[in-house]
Amino acid sequence: MPPSEQIAETPGVDQLICFALYSASHAMNRAYKSHLAPLGLTYPQYITLTALWEADGVTIGTLCTRLMTETSTMTPIVKRLEQLGHLTRKRGTEDERQVFVHLTKSGRKLQDEADTITRCIIADTNVAHAKLDKLVSEISAMRDSLIQNNQ
Repeated sequence: MPPSEQIAETPGVDQLICFALYSASHAMNRAYKSHLAPLGLTYPQYITLTALWEADGVTIGTLCTRLMTETSTMTPIVKRLEQLGHLTRKRGTEDERQVFVHLTKSGRKLQDEADTITRCIIADTNVAHAKLDKLVSEISAMRDSLIQNNQ
């Protein structure tokens, strides 16, 4: 860090960007919980379904890359969504190590609820939609920079 940007004293926890993101993430998960409970979904399941609504019939590895998670995290989520009847898993015919995930009719139908949930979450944030768009863009850019600088 250049000398002009050095921090004079150790910041308190409320001044740390890591804590702001960490605590906001937990608050967001709690907010989603109340909206997803009637659908019988958890936040990680909902995000997984959202990725599948964008691109169905992908491998678990592709889902992991898209959602920036590990196979050991994704596999139980996918298994549970399969038990709930929202998707199916099928081994690849050319490479049996690959597992493809496909939405079922039930999984596709849940997409009808997505717009309502998004509107509710936006309302819960009490932040204007345009400002949220900018915030998402800025946080995503910061995330990408952190990933690039720590590979």
